[in-house]
Formats: sequence, C-alpha cells, structure tokens
Amino acid sequence: MKLFMTITLALSILSAESFTLKSDTMSGQLVKKQEFSGFGCDGQNISPELHWVDAPKETKSFAVTVYDPDAPTGSGWWHWIVYNIPSKTTSLPEDFGNITKPSTLKIVQALTDYGTTGYGGACPPKGDRPHRYIFTIHALNVDHLDIDAKASPALVGYMINSHSIAKATLVSYYGR
Repeated sequence: MKLFMTITLALSILSAESFTLKSDTMSGQLVKKQEFSGFGCDGQNISPELHWVDAPKETKSFAVTVYDPDAPTGSGWWHWIVYNIPSKTTSLPEDFGNITKPSTLKIVQALTDYGTTGYGGACPPKGDRPHRYIFTIHALNVDHLDIDAKASPALVGYMINSHSIAKATLVSYYGR
C-alpha cells in the first residue's frame, strides 16, 4: 500500500511539474500596450496571449489570475481574474481581457482592484523599482465556480485557490 501511495504521489507531482504556462506576446518584461489606460498610465490595456500545456487529466475547468505583489497597498494588486474557462480550452488570445469584445464562451472576468472587470494592465508608480506581474493558470477540480459578479478580487482568488489542483506561472516585470 505504501508503495502504491508513493507512486501515485510521484506521478501527480510529475504531472503538476509539466503543467506549463507560455505566451507568444509577453516575455520577461511587459510592454507599453500591456500597460493600463488610466490611473496616470497611458497604455493600451491589451492583455497578452496566453497558452498552456500538460494540464492534469482530472482538470474540470481553468482560471487565470494576474497579481502584482509589489503594489504599494500592503496587500498587492489583482490585475486580471478569469474563471469558468472550459477544460478543453488551452489558450486565451491577445486582448481577450477587453470586455467590449463579445465572447461566445461563458467565461467570467471578475472585478480587479481597479474596480472594473476584464484585464487591468500594469501601472506601477513612476520611479518605483519594476514590479512583478505573476500570471497564473489554475487547473480546477470543478466545472463551474458560482461566485457573485460583485465579489471582491480577494474572495474570487480564495475560491480559485480552494479548488486548484495544479498551477503554472509566468512572471513579467514592468516599471515606469
């Protein structure tokens, strides 16, 4: 029995380690078009293309989060939260975070710390050292998260993390 449990644990770790998030429009540094438009920033607020590979077989849906732990708030800053992404989906195209563009999918884009839904690009204070923007794809163990549309980003993040079976991240930097 011990051997079976050890093998099962090792296989699940290997599966989680191969789960990878990638982007063709973002590297280690965000660019001006991915900067927020507002709050003193004048970017285009275009979300980067994201794609992922090797998600766990038991994945029932996905969520994407973008978080800045360096924001001078004492609690970081949520820039984008997307959930109820179907398990067969393996990518989000560039500018998917633009909520004025209709989508046929029943994917939810939650409130950000800007107080709006959709992608809220980078906007660190001028003169601050470059901030880290942590893009994370979460493989979830539920088909659907039933969360109130006005829920805080922290509550949505809590619900995503409580159902996460694996995650993969990309970190990009941005400064002004």
